[in-house]
This record gives sequence, C-alpha cells and structure tokens, in this order.
Amino acid sequence: MGTVVSLTVASSTYAPTAVDELESAVAVVEQIFAELDVTFSLYREGSEASRLGRGELTLAYASEAMQERYAEAAHWRLATDGAFTAERPDGILDLSGIIKAHAVREAALSLSALGLQDWCLNAGGDVLVSGTPEPAPASAPETREPWIAGIVDPADRQALLSAYPLGKLKALATSGSAERGEHIWGVGTARPEFVQVSVAAQDIVTADVLATAIVAGGTRTLDLAVDRWGVDVLAVGRDGTLLATPGFRTAA
Repeated sequence: MGTVVSLTVASSTYAPTAVDELESAVAVVEQIFAELDVTFSLYREGSEASRLGRGELTLAYASEAMQERYAEAAHWRLATDGAFTAERPDGILDLSGIIKAHAVREAALSLSALGLQDWCLNAGGDVLVSGTPEPAPASAPETREPWIAGIVDPADRQALLSAYPLGKLKALATSGSAERGEHIWGVGTARPEFVQVSVAAQDIVTADVLATAIVAGGTRTLDLAVDRWGVDVLAVGRDGTLLATPGFRTAA
C-alpha cells in the first residue's frame, strides 16, 4: 500500500518462549495487507481495482470483497454529506481512502484471535491499539498507562505537533497533504482549508474516513463529525492555525 506497517507488542507480557507467537502475529498482519494490496491497489496493473479503472470489469461483476468495500465507502459518503467519496474527479473508483483502515481492522481481529492483548499497530499514520504498553499487575489495574500516539507537525516532519493518549478512544488517523501532496479533492471546486487533520475515534475506519472527510469538507464537516460521532479532532489550517476539540487540547 506504499506505506510502512509496524506492530509493537508490550514486552513485559511475553516471555522469550513466546517468540513463535509474535512471529506468527507479524506473518498474519503481513498477509492481510499483502492480499488486500493485490486486490485494491491502483498501482498494480493487474489488480481488480485497476481493471475496474480501465473499464475491463464492472462493479456488478467484481469480487464480493470489492463490492463490500464499495458499499462501506458509499455508506460513509452519505453519512458525511458527500465529504468522503470513493470516486475520483476523473470518475475512477478509488477505495484507498478506506482500504488501509480496513486492513488494520482485519489485522486487529487476527491479533485478538492469536491471544495478543497489549499491542499497537501503525499503518502509515493509522494507529490502533489494544491494552497498554506496560501492563500493570493484576492487583493494580488502575495504574495501567495508555499508549501515546505522536502527531507529526506538517510544517516540520522531524517534529511532533501533539501527542494523544489512546485510552477511551483506541484509534487515531491522520490525513492531509503535508506528506503525500494534494491527493485529497475538496468538496466542489474548493481547495481544502486544512493541510492536516487527525481524528481519534472508537474504531480505525471511523477515524480514517473522518480525517479524510474533514480535509475535504473543512470546518463544516469537522463540526458534523464531532456532533455525530463524538470524535476528537486536531486540524491544521493552511496558515498554521489549529482547531482542536477538548480531548486534544487536554492532551497537548
């Protein structure tokens, strides 16, 4: 998917004899991302997504996986009043705005099935966590500290703009033009007013979709996201100004 995927597991949870389990977890995550990339990547000439883009295949005859992700993207388009869309301005179906988060979601299910409880999965800025980085003794569960996710400053990629504790909200996604250039099209003909948006939510798909939607839809979509989904948002304007919900202001 053109990005780096990392899996961090709380070391105090596992003995050296659990190396095989951790290697299995890494293999499962790699397999999930690789298989989805083969189907959904527009950079692979032979992928199903590329065949759809060239008109060699229609959605009606596409795989069940493709149809399911399209249906999910269509749902989010309606929910965000069109701010999130899977159709590029040239008419090509592009599900990249949801497929990476879907891969993280699927990987999380596999990690849970393997019995892993305390981990952090980061796929190019889409972060999902479970448990804590340093599990506390069972006798003192209230001392468990949450995972902390750093947010890169769009004006200085070597610096952090903020950090967010992933406690109640377990997912954090960041979208914008600072790293990959202008790849998100705004609603209508308007140029996006935010260069970067980070969203913390209960699940990674909601976080990722809304981060992209807010970049595309601006302040109106930001207000909608906070009111409808109860997420935390940190948005960076083109002039460097910040808009932050109380959760981010407290974290900062």
